[in-house]
Amino acid sequence: MRLDDLRPSDNVEDRRGEDYGGGGFGPRMVFGGGGLGLVVVLVLSLFFGVDPSQLLNGGDSPAPQTRQETGPRGDDADYEFARRIIGSAEDVWSPLLRDRGVNFAPATFTAYDNATPTGCGTGQSSAGPFYCPSDAHIYLDLAFFKELSQRFGAPGEFARAYVIAHEYGHHIQNILGAMDRRGGPSRGADSESVRTELQADCYAGVWAYHANQQFAILQNGDVDGALRAASSVGDDTLQKENQGYIVPDSFTHGSSAQRVRWFERGLEGGRMDACDTFSARGL
Repeated sequence: MRLDDLRPSDNVEDRRGEDYGGGGFGPRMVFGGGGLGLVVVLVLSLFFGVDPSQLLNGGDSPAPQTRQETGPRGDDADYEFARRIIGSAEDVWSPLLRDRGVNFAPATFTAYDNATPTGCGTGQSSAGPFYCPSDAHIYLDLAFFKELSQRFGAPGEFARAYVIAHEYGHHIQNILGAMDRRGGPSRGADSESVRTELQADCYAGVWAYHANQQFAILQNGDVDGALRAASSVGDDTLQKENQGYIVPDSFTHGSSAQRVRWFERGLEGGRMDACDTFSARGL
């Protein structure tokens, strides 16, 4: 992946090295921007081998302790990489929304270790990257990049960029009001949550198309890396890995094939209108 022309964002908050202790997820915790609440906590505990009681111990957000590290860190390069992807997302989405008559307000990227207070409750790294619509922050423990490569078999910078772009897609949904949708089921293969997540995948593809048009970011093998990342975090793949069988009625993010398909749809022409998962008859 070519990063030379990507501008590092200043809309960032570095909480790495800060110790927020324990604490549980508040009732408004949102993973991946889907607004899935308790259901997602239980699903994620199944997927990632986390004790649900650790995610639902109900405490208030703890007060921050003093920063533990002030010198260089081993993940500084990952942090700077994330800043550049966030900067490119700002440069891509601002004109796209302006062309639609929508005012763009940037998200804030927050890097943290282990746990951190958020506008949606206390976030923990065991949940993976997530977007909180209440404070418009994208939260990421950078250790996830290593997990993405080693556990999910999706190495490479563009796979990491896809993860960030997906979360930024939730921010775009938040600006456009898509995350306020209510009335449909919260889980299942045809649920509102799956449609929300697949649209964020499609928006990640839209970002990739326009970032490549503006900054020539793509190199040989990059798209394959993003497709592996999208496929590796499909509900069916994760369920098969963790419990040995698939339960479509419990889907929250979409199958591997669906996630790949919608990312490719956004990447194909960079059109936001191609990402209307909520009106699609088939996903």
